[in-house]
Amino acid sequence: MAEQETAMTSSEYINHHLQSWVFGLDKSTGQLMTAHDAAQAKAMGFWSINLDTMGWALVLGILMMWFLRRVAVKATSDQPGKVQNFVEMLIGFVGNLVRNSFHGKSPVIAPLALVVFVWVLMMNIMDILPVDLIPLIASMLGAPHMRTLATADVNITFGLSIGVFLLILFYSFKIKGVGGFVKELTSQPMNHWAMIPFNLVLELVGLFVKPLSLALRLFGNMFAAEVIFILIALLPWWVQWVLSAPWAIFHVLVIPLQAFIFMMLTVVYLSQAHEKH
Repeated sequence: MAEQETAMTSSEYINHHLQSWVFGLDKSTGQLMTAHDAAQAKAMGFWSINLDTMGWALVLGILMMWFLRRVAVKATSDQPGKVQNFVEMLIGFVGNLVRNSFHGKSPVIAPLALVVFVWVLMMNIMDILPVDLIPLIASMLGAPHMRTLATADVNITFGLSIGVFLLILFYSFKIKGVGGFVKELTSQPMNHWAMIPFNLVLELVGLFVKPLSLALRLFGNMFAAEVIFILIALLPWWVQWVLSAPWAIFHVLVIPLQAFIFMMLTVVYLSQAHEKH
């Protein structure tokens, strides 16, 4: 499909597909503007938002809530349909994982794990679409560019991981108290007053690595997959069909795996926040 982009070189084609549609404040003029190339986006600085990936993340999140609520409202015990059976299997699967991995008591963790898994899964699935399909439709509607894979945008993955990190801090203070949480950070792994500075540095590093690991693992895997699909799209059409099919089949396994890992790490980290030592 990249053959249609005749005016672009291979490098320009790759950069075009990896660049988000950015909206923000121009640092030099102080005016709000949109950008769809790296040079214009760089001029905006920190105070900007990627309209396409943020939009797709919100749309898929709303679609997920609508779908789960619709199934719940129409659920019946007489003759459950295939969709209800699928959702019940999914809820049971996530519930069993939470029961085996979460050692605290909270009615929030299982629903949170379900939402995290389904939402990340739906965002990952967008990578299966042909790389030029949504951008082509967007250009026909007047949008300069449209990047659809939200989890290949580090801003989205960090947004998710920071949300999990805030929950870790909230439950750490709630369950252990301020004194208990501070004691946990300063008294392990070596419980001696002289080792308090060393313990604190070590534990703080371990604490802040949690959101980093969540965000970068998901981003790295999905970004790499997106780049490979773009590189395949640069090849002649007959080579695309030979390579894209096996890669897509392999990627079908990666998509739920990455959502599963993100969910499991979220549950494990929140379980650690509920533990009292």
